Amino acid sequence: MRIVLHGQQAFGQAVLEKLLDRGEDVVAVCCAPTKEGKPEDPLALFAKEKGVPLHQPNSWKTPEALKLIKSFESDVCMMAYVLMFVPQEVLDAPKYGTFQYHPSLCPVHRGPSSINWPIAMGKSRTGLSIFWPNDGLDEGPMMLQKSCEIGPDETLGDVYFKKLFPMGVDAMLEGLDLVKAGVIIKHDQRLEDGSYESWFGRDEAEIDWAKPVADVYNTIRAANPAPGAWTTLNGSELKVYDSELVEGDGSFGEVVSIDGSGVTVQGNGGRILIKRVRPESSGKITASEWAASAEVSLGTKLGSKL
Repeated sequence: MRIVLHGQQAFGQAVLEKLLDRGEDVVAVCCAPTKEGKPEDPLALFAKEKGVPLHQPNSWKTPEALKLIKSFESDVCMMAYVLMFVPQEVLDAPKYGTFQYHPSLCPVHRGPSSINWPIAMGKSRTGLSIFWPNDGLDEGPMMLQKSCEIGPDETLGDVYFKKLFPMGVDAMLEGLDLVKAGVIIKHDQRLEDGSYESWFGRDEAEIDWAKPVADVYNTIRAANPAPGAWTTLNGSELKVYDSELVEGDGSFGEVVSIDGSGVTVQGNGGRILIKRVRPESSGKITASEWAASAEVSLGTKLGSKL
């Protein structure tokens, strides 16, 4: 079966590695173009290393792009982490069409930050979907889904790298096996029962110490490692990464403890033990190091919303 792999970054590379290890006939790799001043994409580098033809069009909405995908005479296209918009006629060009990976249980949490949002919302489960994309936003018919637990202390990095990444690579290959066997599964999504969220960005990652402490902790987990939850000290931004939820009462946003384990800040209904941070104009350091360098003391107030 002639396969086109369209993707980017480490996930795309991992799928290509699995395909080549299995001896699959990958006739082309498509990847987002390299931006000036940025390192080359890992998938692009790996494709070059393995001698797989690499194509990096600036847009898939041109007659030239449609001509390109048709020239591969492929049976199927596998989309492994694609952020560029791909029109329906390009998706339909391979004999059996195009299927895609999305890291949520569609139709819930469709959109670009689908791993962050269920963590931020305090959910205990998430998963992945392999579906047939269309011109909608993660709205195409479903092929298969896998679910996994979100542990109470797991971060975005934990859920993605330890669960959704390896599960997703395997699921992409499972989807290919179904297509090769002639099993073309397409279940319509019940969009009315789902949700679409946009980017989980800077505004969403700001810490409001007056909110219930569980919500603050979920925000920190959902933003670790990116985009990084943040608070302020005397107008300077402080990004907060590794943390722990602990008990205790007091004044919201106030530093109540500083020791070798970190800096404990009072929230609404509990406390956050901050272990690792990134101050402005600095790399990540322990919270204890930051407290010493910034002359943080008991009673110091964090946050611009207090």
